[in-house]
Amino acid sequence: MKAGYLSEFFAAIAIKTLSAVEADLARSHQHEFNGNQDLIRVFGRAREKHIFPARFIYLTGGDDAPVVEDATVTWYDARLRHRTRTEHRLYFPTTAVSQSAAEGDLIVIGKRPDGSVLVLVAQARSTIASQIQWLFSVPRATLQGFSIREELDTEQDRIQFASTFILEQIGIIVETTDEAWLHKMLEKFGGTFPTTRLFSAYARSTVPEVTAHEDPDAALLIWMEREELLFRTLEKHLLAERLSRGFNEDTEGFLQFALSVLNRRKSRVGLALENHLEVVFTQNNILCDRAALTEGKAKPDFLFPSGKHYRDEHVDARLLTMLGVKSTCKDRWRQVLAEAKRIEAKHLLTLEAAISKDQTREMQQHNLQLVIPRKLQATYAADQLPHLIDLDTFIRLVRDRQLRKLSSSNDPASPKQSLT
Repeated sequence: MKAGYLSEFFAAIAIKTLSAVEADLARSHQHEFNGNQDLIRVFGRAREKHIFPARFIYLTGGDDAPVVEDATVTWYDARLRHRTRTEHRLYFPTTAVSQSAAEGDLIVIGKRPDGSVLVLVAQARSTIASQIQWLFSVPRATLQGFSIREELDTEQDRIQFASTFILEQIGIIVETTDEAWLHKMLEKFGGTFPTTRLFSAYARSTVPEVTAHEDPDAALLIWMEREELLFRTLEKHLLAERLSRGFNEDTEGFLQFALSVLNRRKSRVGLALENHLEVVFTQNNILCDRAALTEGKAKPDFLFPSGKHYRDEHVDARLLTMLGVKSTCKDRWRQVLAEAKRIEAKHLLTLEAAISKDQTREMQQHNLQLVIPRKLQATYAADQLPHLIDLDTFIRLVRDRQLRKLSSSNDPASPKQSLT
């Protein structure tokens, strides 16, 4: 086990794509995988029946909550008394997860360091299936047999910013903290959480050597990673302090407290991303408005060069740019399509790793250009990369349009600002 690597959470994993027969077995009364040499590498040779506590999780490609059920799995040798032959099997009971499994779904059987087992089933061709394959560095899960990963502590298994989001989707919370910053934050913020904008500014101030002028992609990720580290450090302390006081059987108070914690976690990441992007654009001399009103009550995350220019019908729409911002996409990327109707080709920046090919293809069909920070593009398949742009490329695009707009607006002979 090595802190900061997947080995902290998994001793070994087996991963494959379910065949039609295996998917049917998962629903039937057979409930077994043949324990070939691959699974023996995960569980060892059975000298007797081994029953492991297990958590089963089924993940879809949308915003639906995962299906979760706790049960057991049994590892045994059906020919234990046979002198010349072994026949290992992995038995699992009927669960809501096994009943959801279908042909083509991705299955991961992970042995945890505490001796329990995590069984993940991810919907076929979904983003979460793509992300799990990237997380465990298994480029291609086949129907023929399990791919096995042991000793998950190589450099490719280091837990990164993108890894944390994926692990949390499968119920594993990565507690990344740095107590060296705690005293400074308690003094600065008086033992409470500041506004997200103030906290984002503080996070940037702790890495003063980082600017977005030369490498906006790197700066954005460094700022986000630093804010995540600082937030988790402060949150852990404040939560422990509040829980130590107890709730005196105040169930409603406890539920409200838990809900506020969850809501803060959900909203903070997205707001932090917008806060840091706003500074990226400022440091690169890019004009923009944040949450400017367009049609109806729509408020795109960023409009370039401004909401005023957008509402001016004399401004050529080809000189306008909108950017939606979502820390993770799932199915919510479609919300961007209804914003800023004057702008036909829209842009969306996300920190989500390894979005599925089906989803990126659908985005292309809707004329939505994905903006992915350069480092995160390594999580995507080779044939997806030509359809992605990084933040630096997006800034150069907006700067070019900004310069064209300023140039045309200075031409008194041209009543309408134009690209030509």
